[in-house]
Amino acid sequence: MFAKLAGRLQEAIDHLRGRGRITEEDLKATLREIRRALMDADVNLEVARAFVESVREKALGQKVLESLTPAEVVLATVYEALKEALGGEPRFPTLKNQNLWFLVGLQGSGKTTTAAKLALFYKGKGRRPLLVAADTQRPAAREQLRILGEKIGVPVLEVQDGESPESIRRRVEERARQEVRDLILVDTAGRLQIDEPLMAELARLKKALNPDEVLLVLDAMTGQEALSVAKAFDERVGVTGLILTKLDGDARGGAALSARHVTGKPIYFAGVSERPEGLEPFYPDRLASRILGMGDVATLAEKVRAAGLEAETPKSAKELTLEDFLKQMQNLKRLGSFSEILAMLPGVGKALPAGVQVDDKAIKRLEAIVLSMTPEERKDPRILNASRRKRIARGSGTSVQEINRFIKAFEETKALMKSLEKNKGRGLMGMFRR
Repeated sequence: MFAKLAGRLQEAIDHLRGRGRITEEDLKATLREIRRALMDADVNLEVARAFVESVREKALGQKVLESLTPAEVVLATVYEALKEALGGEPRFPTLKNQNLWFLVGLQGSGKTTTAAKLALFYKGKGRRPLLVAADTQRPAAREQLRILGEKIGVPVLEVQDGESPESIRRRVEERARQEVRDLILVDTAGRLQIDEPLMAELARLKKALNPDEVLLVLDAMTGQEALSVAKAFDERVGVTGLILTKLDGDARGGAALSARHVTGKPIYFAGVSERPEGLEPFYPDRLASRILGMGDVATLAEKVRAAGLEAETPKSAKELTLEDFLKQMQNLKRLGSFSEILAMLPGVGKALPAGVQVDDKAIKRLEAIVLSMTPEERKDPRILNASRRKRIARGSGTSVQEINRFIKAFEETKALMKSLEKNKGRGLMGMFRR
């Protein structure tokens, strides 16, 4: 997430590490690098200037030039400035007994998939959502939402070609009443670009349905272009909040860091993967922490709890088998990509070079190796002689050399866990049982 920006900011601050004192020139050079990093990330010019000035004032106010740990002071001030730029305190849509929300945005922004993700998110919170495919011009858009609704177990009401806003309102109200639905999510019409017919259609639909929230879905990959889109939608239909999509891609960060300042609207959610569960509440403090390599244990702990993993009792290193390894890998896959998980661990994400991704395909190869073993072999890898290893290599589509490296790494991991157990640590999941 924002790998290039994160790397540049961390590099700028790291130049100050190990110094007992820094000069005013050192601070100026660091702030200059921070400003360049923001500009390269397509952050709005006004936002970048305000950001750097905020860091400068706070750093001087905390007497960074006199501090014995200047890098830590600058890191703290950059963190606070990042958090403020991203929105400060987290905000979310207000939920009532009955709720009707619009999702608006351009084609390709991820609006329709976001509608389904939002429905699944609130379904998990005990709400009874109803999706409304409200594009009266594009049957394919309605079909897409219908398919997504079936996958997540949420009903979809499809409007008819050319159906009037008043007719849509009556059918939505009737369906919600009949099925006792308390969260209506209306996936409105999308277009490749903003045009008058689109805005007029949205305005008519808004007048008829009177939504409680108008959520604008923005593609974070489009940078500052997303901000002009936000302004146009806000002027015509009155946006109440933002959802940023594709934050798991090669987004430079400009849209996320500029959106709150330029539009004045809070960012409610962020799309972090293509999976139906890939929508997260937007916490400015957590994202700021992740960008600066400080991790995000709070979000990771929530993912662990949501996946039902926290109640499992970890085994000691002595008892650990390849069967346990396979189960751990399958559990971790439920939390997201391995790169995403590592980025949430303090210090670990920072250790990864900018842009470097953990190869999930390599993890799948390890999984294939274990799946090609017999139950006895998984329990005791010491019985894996040459002929057994050749058989496993054929069955898993790997090589004997890969199997040898894997078994060696597994034994080394067990040895490391034994030393960790002396400090009462039992692996990743143990972090969330304190």
